[in-house]
Amino acid sequence: MEALADSHNEDSPSRIQPLTSSGQRVDSSAEVPKKSSKVVKPSGMVLSSRTFDTISSMNKRIQGATQNYISSSRSKVTATKTVVSSNVAPSQRRNSTGDILPTRPSSASKLKENGAENGKKIVPSVSDPGKRSSLENRRMSLPSVYSKVPVSVARSETIKSSPVSRLSLKSDVSKTDVVRKTSTKPPVPASVARRVTSSSVDGSIGHNSLTKVTSNTSPSAAHSPSATGNFKQRSMSSSVGRVSSSSSRKKTSALEGRDSRFMMLPQVDVKAGDELRLDLRGHRVKALNALTLPPSLEFVYLRDNLLSSVEGIEILKKLKVLDLSFNDFKGPGFEPLVNCKGLQQLYLAGNQIASLATLPQLPNLEFLSVAQNKLKSLNMASQPRLQVLAASKNKISTLKGFPYLPVLEHLRVEENPILEMPHLEAASILLIGPTLKKFNDRDLSLEEIEVAKRYPARTALCIRDGWEFCHPELADVSTFSFLVDKWKDSIPPGYILKQASIDQPFEEDICHCHFKYANISSDFELALKYQWFIGERTLSNFEPIADAVDEVYWPKHHDVGKYLKVECTPIMNGVQYPSVFEISSLVSPGTGYPKVLNLSVHGELVEGNVIRGSAEIAWCGGTPGKCVASWLRRRWNSSPVVIVGAEDEYYKLTVDDIDSILVFMYTPVTEEGVKGEPQYAMTDFIKAAAPSVKNVQAIGDAVEGNIIKGVGEYFGGKEGPSKFKWLRESRDSSIRELASSGTNEYIVTKEDIGRRLLFVYIPINFEGQEGTSVSSITEVVKQAPPRVTNLKIVGDLREGNKVTVSASVTGGTEGSSRVQWFKTTSPKLEGENGLEPLGASKIPKAFRISLSAAGHYLVVKFTPMSPDGEAGEPAYAISQKVVETLPPSLNFLSLTGNFSEGEIVTASYGYIGGHEGKSIYSWYLHENETTNGSLIPEASGQLQYRIAKNAIGKFISFKCTPVRDDGIIGEPRTFLGQERVQPGSPQVLSLKISGEAIEGTTLVAEKKYWGGEEGDSVIQWFLTSPDGMKNVIEGATTSSYTLTVRDIGLLVSVSCEPVRIDLAHGPIVTSEYVGPVIPGPPSCRSLEFVGSMIEGGCIRFIAEYTGGERGNCIHEWFRLKNTSMKDKLVVDDYLDLSIADVGARIELVYTPVRADGQMGSPRSIISDIIVPADPKGIELVLPSCCEDKEVIPQKSYYGGIEGTGKYIWYRTKEKMDKSELVNKAAISDGALVVGEALTYTPSVEDVDSYLAVYWVPTRADGKLGDPVVAFSSHPVMAAHPSVSEVCIKKLSLGVYAGEGKYYGGYQGSSLYSWYRETKGDIILINGANSTTYEVTDSDYTCRLLFGYTPVRSDALVGELKLSEPSDIILPEEPKIEALCFRGKEVEGEILTAVEVIPKSDIQHHIWNKYKKEIKYQWFYSNGDREQRSFEPLVSQVSCSYKVQFEDIGRSLKCECTITDVFGRTSNTVSAQTSSISPGIPKIDKLEIEGRGYHTNLYAVRGIYSGGKEAKSRIQWLRSMVGSPDLISIPGETGRMYEANVDDVGYRLVAVYTPVREDGVEGQPVSASTDPISVEPDIYKEVKQKLELGSVKFEVLCEKDRSAKEAPGAGNLERRILEVNRKRVKVVKPGSKTSFPNTEIRGTYAPPFHVELYRNDPHRFKIVVDSDNEMDLMVQTKHLCDIIVLVIRGFAQRFNSTSLNSLLKIET
Repeated sequence: MEALADSHNEDSPSRIQPLTSSGQRVDSSAEVPKKSSKVVKPSGMVLSSRTFDTISSMNKRIQGATQNYISSSRSKVTATKTVVSSNVAPSQRRNSTGDILPTRPSSASKLKENGAENGKKIVPSVSDPGKRSSLENRRMSLPSVYSKVPVSVARSETIKSSPVSRLSLKSDVSKTDVVRKTSTKPPVPASVARRVTSSSVDGSIGHNSLTKVTSNTSPSAAHSPSATGNFKQRSMSSSVGRVSSSSSRKKTSALEGRDSRFMMLPQVDVKAGDELRLDLRGHRVKALNALTLPPSLEFVYLRDNLLSSVEGIEILKKLKVLDLSFNDFKGPGFEPLVNCKGLQQLYLAGNQIASLATLPQLPNLEFLSVAQNKLKSLNMASQPRLQVLAASKNKISTLKGFPYLPVLEHLRVEENPILEMPHLEAASILLIGPTLKKFNDRDLSLEEIEVAKRYPARTALCIRDGWEFCHPELADVSTFSFLVDKWKDSIPPGYILKQASIDQPFEEDICHCHFKYANISSDFELALKYQWFIGERTLSNFEPIADAVDEVYWPKHHDVGKYLKVECTPIMNGVQYPSVFEISSLVSPGTGYPKVLNLSVHGELVEGNVIRGSAEIAWCGGTPGKCVASWLRRRWNSSPVVIVGAEDEYYKLTVDDIDSILVFMYTPVTEEGVKGEPQYAMTDFIKAAAPSVKNVQAIGDAVEGNIIKGVGEYFGGKEGPSKFKWLRESRDSSIRELASSGTNEYIVTKEDIGRRLLFVYIPINFEGQEGTSVSSITEVVKQAPPRVTNLKIVGDLREGNKVTVSASVTGGTEGSSRVQWFKTTSPKLEGENGLEPLGASKIPKAFRISLSAAGHYLVVKFTPMSPDGEAGEPAYAISQKVVETLPPSLNFLSLTGNFSEGEIVTASYGYIGGHEGKSIYSWYLHENETTNGSLIPEASGQLQYRIAKNAIGKFISFKCTPVRDDGIIGEPRTFLGQERVQPGSPQVLSLKISGEAIEGTTLVAEKKYWGGEEGDSVIQWFLTSPDGMKNVIEGATTSSYTLTVRDIGLLVSVSCEPVRIDLAHGPIVTSEYVGPVIPGPPSCRSLEFVGSMIEGGCIRFIAEYTGGERGNCIHEWFRLKNTSMKDKLVVDDYLDLSIADVGARIELVYTPVRADGQMGSPRSIISDIIVPADPKGIELVLPSCCEDKEVIPQKSYYGGIEGTGKYIWYRTKEKMDKSELVNKAAISDGALVVGEALTYTPSVEDVDSYLAVYWVPTRADGKLGDPVVAFSSHPVMAAHPSVSEVCIKKLSLGVYAGEGKYYGGYQGSSLYSWYRETKGDIILINGANSTTYEVTDSDYTCRLLFGYTPVRSDALVGELKLSEPSDIILPEEPKIEALCFRGKEVEGEILTAVEVIPKSDIQHHIWNKYKKEIKYQWFYSNGDREQRSFEPLVSQVSCSYKVQFEDIGRSLKCECTITDVFGRTSNTVSAQTSSISPGIPKIDKLEIEGRGYHTNLYAVRGIYSGGKEAKSRIQWLRSMVGSPDLISIPGETGRMYEANVDDVGYRLVAVYTPVREDGVEGQPVSASTDPISVEPDIYKEVKQKLELGSVKFEVLCEKDRSAKEAPGAGNLERRILEVNRKRVKVVKPGSKTSFPNTEIRGTYAPPFHVELYRNDPHRFKIVVDSDNEMDLMVQTKHLCDIIVLVIRGFAQRFNSTSLNSLLKIET
């Protein structure tokens, strides 16, 4: 346990919190971080009386002066036995900061109940024999202190408490001060020391604990960080503890204040022996060299000595803890500590140290205390592992020289002048970084954290170098000025530093640094060299980044969360000057949205070449994916058009690209699918390649009469009038003669037979440039065989017609050519595929079309034959249309069959006109021969029809509509029958009887009639006996008959004679027999009740039986409760009615049974509702009566279902005669009505009185019976006093009332009490003995209980009853009256939420005393005003908010809540802005993109801010170099501008006027290019032509023109433009009929000039004067530019700017 320093020091470790002898935890003044490390749990030690006796006797032998203190301590401790519980007021002592340590009360009873505080176990005392072995084991793990005997023992008092019920009443305990004295004592033998245990806890008196007494303990050990155990005499025999006067003065001056909080330190190895520890506290040691220090020491405690130097400490290389507090160090001189590499804790408090500059870097130092010194700053070496720095009570007034402490968590600088510095906490956060958790022993303020975020990253370095901390709004300018002033002597002479900044760095995005030096008087140029660094903190040692030596740097993924630093080194005239630097803000994670930084196109811009688009991409944290590339073509003065299929980075130039600009569009895409902004790059104009041709060949057979064609693949721009030649070999194959020219097609003639032909292709482009010719030779030309031409079919293509074939045969005399005919369904010929022959090959050329060819195409095959039998190639011809057929028609139609009902009529017809399809058949019925018939639907589509009944008396017709298989419909024909349809003879087709042959059943005769309309057919029923005699049943002439009893045993039949409506009779038909008839089932004809339907009565029944001989019939009785439920009762002949039958009905079910055992259908009868008998009370008795116990009378009732009877309860002093109560008129005044219910609960008024009940029995239907009366046998007895429903009610703020419900007779003087519950203990509040109570400050965070002790009027006392604890008593909640904003509600401004505190004194007091924190949350609005909602701005939780662009048009809302120290949060108060207005529109970083040649495209770009941008105005202008005048370029108001020859020598200027969508304009901003130069290729040609001095150009002009008329449509004519150094002229060339003519001539004197047309790059105008001007045109823009530049070059002496100087040509 050697790592434990002074338990009362600000700088002491608090990992170990031991218990004192009273169970209390030893407190400390050091701070306790909320998140502490693992806590070691040592056991406390309680001293017995035997231990103190031994120590006391030993002290008597050493020094008598201490006997009084020892005796006093012994007596106190003896009184407490094993566990001493006390509230001791120990003597005040100091810590390392000079604070006075706090005291804390303790309770013995609490320890006995709960064990140990905070989960610690109480260690048994030494005097307990049963627990000594356990104690000895624990003692071995604790350090022992045996150097000196303690000087004093704290006195304690034991507080006794007597519990009441479950209460533990506690009263206040007085505190006494113990005076601490010092004495010098000789060492104690080791044998004595072994018997005494010690604790690792400081042996001083304090913190409500008893001092633990050990042997060999020096007086100064009472306040040392730790004590030495297992003392060895050879190492410490000569050490004598003395108290110096200076030490006494320090102890006296240290009693100023105290801090009871712990400070958590990293764990130190505490298991050490004597060879590792040295404790010489208070020994007046003056020098370390005077001591023998073993090198193995790890724990050295030298506080309260006279040391002024650390010389000699360098040998302790294993040192971990060093305590040099309260010595005479003044510093410097801490260099020897450099060897103590393992030092973890260093205590230098209470010295006179003025500087820490010589304190070396200690790589393992974790805790440093320099409190109570004379430090003016914290300037010292960096401490890489320091976690706690305590520097309170010094003279620190500046942060200059503050060291780099990368893991510091706690910083304390209380009671220093620097506390007057505003935002000191924010400055500390900037210097230390995110590891800082506590400042001056409290959590960091959220407001200070927000303030720290508003300072630039360089602030920490400036603070360390002495910069005066200022407001964050001024910090950027102030820190830069501070650094510039610091660097002023190292900046190159003649220059000043104007800017040093770094853009906000983002992951994988380009980051620029900006260092600008202004030249004020130097003649030398300045070069800048860069180096980028990376670091964890702004004060850390930044490490250089390899190869990061440019003006830009791309932060990597591992750079996120770190700082970037750039060192810029100026170099002038070869001399390298000291570097300046800038630090960025933290590298932020990438947005994930990639963007293109640079886009370019590589490759020669000539047709046929492959060019490549190259992109430099910032992936911004995204994963590189497959990007989207596309190429667009932009012709002159037109919009770009996408090139289909060009979606790769590589593109091959085609002829379509000539004289066009290509645009390379590139959109970066990550693997996650996130797309960046598309960017584009533009090329110059594409040039055509030189004309050439390849793959030249002659297509076609070299046969006489054939046409062959010469072809080739042209390349080289647009093809012009290329030349073609056909050459023929001579007979000897040596000379080729011209056969044809001017065309690439050639017809082979007889002259070419036996020779070869040569095709020559001379390529020429559109501009007339001629390429190298290429030729191809054919095979030897052959003579043509017989050949057919003009083959065709002649004749009308109809079924049955004759057609012929005509043809022309070439290739000699025609012989017997052969012809063959085919048919096909296809209109196209593909050889003989799909052809079906119509006959064999033959010589005749005529053919008659057969029916099989109808609907097909005719094909003829013609094979030419020569007279010698040679056959030529067969030729085919196909008809233009298919062979037509004749229209479909019928040549006859007839009907056959008998026209009578039931007969079949058949139709027949003859069809002509191609192949018959699905002809249409229809049958009709006609009333007469002239009327239209009605369709017979069931016969449609049939050739036969069976005559139905509805056709009788009508005519039948058949209609046939012929249909060809191709769907063509012919003319329909109808055939009408010649006679009407006759009906059939009447007859019965079937006759049968339905029904069973059982007595009483009705039989039905079912028949089926046929033969016209049925009339009154005759029906007769018959009975046939078993002997076969058949008798007519009289009167049975209908279709049904019911069997009777006389029919039993006989057979039944029926006959029918059919009769038609015209009285025609048919044959009689008789049905089959049914039977014999059998008898019916037994049955009951009537059933009725006999008897009275009243409760107690008897009912019977009368039944009439039918159905043969009666047997044992069944009769069952049922009780019906409702329609769905019935109970079976008996099966007797009668039923006795009971109470169960009242209100129900009785049902009788009678089942007839025949003598043969056959059962009939049961029959039932239901009675009326059974009525009850009259009500009557049979018995009424009252049991014994007691207060508050319910009395239930015992009674018996008869007379139906009992209803709600009438009850009256009476209270009487004396018993009365029952007759008096029965007769209400005779009731005396002594009887008092007290209740009117069945039961009665006696109250206190009924005590000692008799109770009587009056009962009127009542039936359920309300009928009353005779009343009955009963009396109690004894008077009512009183209950035991008690109380219930004890509770506390809040009357008002801070005022409570106790309530309870008394019970048990009449209440006397009951007792009231109030209690306070805190941490599970209930304490009686003295003097609180009324039913109301007003809270005090002591009640806050506690709960109140109300006690109620009931006392009856006869002085009988009941049991105390406590209420439930009240809610925790808290003061009034803090409130916010309103919230308002400070700042403008405009984009870019900062809004600050300000709380308005209520004016009441209570609220002001609560805000001042109990406020803990204020929380803010900002929101932005969604939707319109009617349906507006607010969404939170998650990261905006401070009081201030900077209005963003996205907030324009929205309303902002801020919600605010305050939380007090009790954890309560006030209601949310909010404030809402009006709609946010946009800022003033402006444009930043305006620049013009584009290369500096006159053929390039330029684009203007900038960053807009100030609301949503509308159509901002852009104007392009020209500016002469060195002149402030600007020349507007008409019509150029777009974002892109294509330069031309007029711009050569000028700077292009773009003026950008930002315009907001509401029309508000911002300040115009301009950007300009460098002077525009001539494109290099054109420059070379112009230079060559100017050097020649005279040049001619071939140009074009309109044929019909006038000098004043602009060029228009029409034919162009050729002109010669002659230009030299003196003049220019345009000459019309001569021809065969005219001489050359000069149309315009002039010198270069003004007003001569050359004008260009922006809408046509091929045209220009030469103006000599107002009367002489001419529009000319060339084929390419390239040539136009050369002509204009050459003319202007010759005319340079008349220009303000020399064109030669622009072209870099010397005159």
